[in-house]
Amino acid sequence: MTTSVKFGVTLPQIKRSWADTKAAASEIDAAGFDSVWVCDHLYGVPMPNLPILEAYSLLAAVAAVTSNVRLGALVTPPFFRNPAVLAKQIATIDEVAGGGATGTRIIAGLGSGWFASEFEGYGCDFPDVGTRLAALDDTCEILRRMWTEEQPSWQGKVYRIDSVFCEPRPRVRPQILIGGGGEKVLLRLAAKHADIWNNLAVNQKDLVRKRDVLARHCESEGRDPSSIEVSQQCLVVIMPTHEEAEVAIGKAEKIYGGHMGAGLREHGIWGSPEEIVEKIHAYVEKGCTHFIMEMFGRDVREPASLFASKVLPSFRASA
Repeated sequence: MTTSVKFGVTLPQIKRSWADTKAAASEIDAAGFDSVWVCDHLYGVPMPNLPILEAYSLLAAVAAVTSNVRLGALVTPPFFRNPAVLAKQIATIDEVAGGGATGTRIIAGLGSGWFASEFEGYGCDFPDVGTRLAALDDTCEILRRMWTEEQPSWQGKVYRIDSVFCEPRPRVRPQILIGGGGEKVLLRLAAKHADIWNNLAVNQKDLVRKRDVLARHCESEGRDPSSIEVSQQCLVVIMPTHEEAEVAIGKAEKIYGGHMGAGLREHGIWGSPEEIVEKIHAYVEKGCTHFIMEMFGRDVREPASLFASKVLPSFRASA
């Protein structure tokens, strides 16, 4: 029906081995999905003692074993990494990944951060939200300049660069995704900097309102709202039949609680493949064109395979 709707899948990362991640990434890449994602946390979520693989080390490894999917972290906060070093990391992963059909396969997913204990445990600064958002603003500016200018210098409120080199630079500038829903500042920063805005799962039911706030900020920034791709982080519970999905969504509600947002049954994407298609169309009508999906199930490959065979064809142009 349309090639404009994209589908991404989050990879196994918490309480999983590299072998698990590699196998899932390879199958998802071959199945025709558009993107794969990791979370940028140093502690497991929601419990800090859960084993978790570090985001950018993992993305570099995934880049080397895939060919087509785009690669991103949802989302990287300031104060984990100096933004100039982050620009260099992403440029290196871009080199490993190769350009693919889009000219670049990596997306720079950015946010403000929230999990204070992991910053404090690792000895990273975790200042007030205003300072974190100012640092996010600086990070976006530094990434863009380092990927497009030969030797930029720039001074922001929190960060600076001084005649810095970033070679090899990406041949095509990676897109910047900003994730979050803060209506006064974060969505203004998305209007200023983002190629993609991601509505986090906790705000899934508020997609339309957040989208409209983003559009108003775009007007203030002198930017066409349609130039920003709208993406939605979401849990997907897909089963062969409605009856099986009813059982699975009940389990998901108990497991996830509020982590992936309240009202999974009312607002989530769950059901048989036919029901999933219908619910995705409803979100597309709200302006969402990229779904970043956490597939419910112990082995992500099983629901991803069902989704690829029964749902993806409804959103791909006929040959």
